[in-house]
Amino acid sequence: MDATAVDEQAVTIRMPQVWLWLIGVGTALLGFGAGFGVGPLVRALLDLTGSAPAPLRLAARLPTAWAVPALTLLGAGIGAWMAVVAHRESPVVTVTAEDITIHVDGAGLLVRRDRIAAVFTDGRDLVALDAAERELIRVRAGDLSTEHLRDAFARFEYPWRGTTDPREADFTPWVDGTPDLEEAAHALLRTRKRALTDKRPGAAEQALDDLRARGLAVRDRKGAQQYRRRSRPHRPEAPEA
Repeated sequence: MDATAVDEQAVTIRMPQVWLWLIGVGTALLGFGAGFGVGPLVRALLDLTGSAPAPLRLAARLPTAWAVPALTLLGAGIGAWMAVVAHRESPVVTVTAEDITIHVDGAGLLVRRDRIAAVFTDGRDLVALDAAERELIRVRAGDLSTEHLRDAFARFEYPWRGTTDPREADFTPWVDGTPDLEEAAHALLRTRKRALTDKRPGAAEQALDDLRARGLAVRDRKGAQQYRRRSRPHRPEAPEA
């Protein structure tokens, strides 16, 4: 499947399938090499430290003729699992003249074109802001082509702002207890941090939604949270007739 599918009405960008094959082939090759090298590695560890991990000792007991295919298959199996996880967690972005749709890990999000005042990449994230500088989209998209994203948004005349957040200078590393934030915001940031650590994406997303409702944008950098305040007042959208 191509990384980018284009027709007159829509452009869809996804992780290139070749990356998934490379994951599987790469881990199989690592397993193949390990089949030849596990014996010398275990002997070196025993000489240096007097011990070696039990799985390595077990593999080292196998004859090379058995260790090579066994570890190659093990590597291929690990690679297949990694490819499935990568495919599930990688977003699929579809851009049309009317909206952006993002599917990732079984969930979907649609944002109308008329709500979007800016769209850009920020590090590994794809971000869209409304006219009040509220984040409508922030999704990890580092395995998607920035060039293909840019071309898709340009094709349908979205306000593409490049590869840096226009409010980059306004982001502040979160320090628990700082007087710049009210306690309720600190509590939500603590909740989100724990949820991310415990790999509970639903709880982390709920905390993020609550933070956005308080006028805060939050992003992750090197394992830490950074935040900024919305500079323009948010006016609720008028209900559709």
